[in-house]
Amino acid sequence: MATKKKKNFFERFSNWATAATGSSAAFFTAITVIVIWGITGPVFNYSDTWQLIINTGTTIVTFLMVFLIQKAQNKDSKAIHLKLNELLASHQGASNRMVDIEDLTEVDLDQLHRFYVALSEMAEKEDDLTCTHSIDAAEENHNFKLSNFKSKKHYNDARAKKDSSKKS
Repeated sequence: MATKKKKNFFERFSNWATAATGSSAAFFTAITVIVIWGITGPVFNYSDTWQLIINTGTTIVTFLMVFLIQKAQNKDSKAIHLKLNELLASHQGASNRMVDIEDLTEVDLDQLHRFYVALSEMAEKEDDLTCTHSIDAAEENHNFKLSNFKSKKHYNDARAKKDSSKKS
């Protein structure tokens, strides 16, 4: 398991800001600001300055949020790709050529897409939806993996460590 490194200031701030701005409280705060701004319109005679305040404020917030959202999406995307790569690498029947395909060209990705569309069309021709993707096959696959792992050193080491921590 990877050890968590200490995050730099921007990483901590980004995580906090993403959580804060995606909250219900942030949404209601934004609505409150808009309502207060709207109510103050008659007080300021709907002046250019009054309009400029909301325009400038929303432009600045939008500008900063673009970068914050992009950072959050990049991090989530990278984590999802790593998880999918792990699933592909660990599944005996999966093609390891699919690992890191996000680096392929658009033409190559389109070619792979056409291959999987054709595969899907072949699967749709099956009479029984469960014949190739049954619960029994999944259970058999799980038991096969489990029996294989039980013979591995890392599995036995982890079990021994877990058992010794229970005794403590």
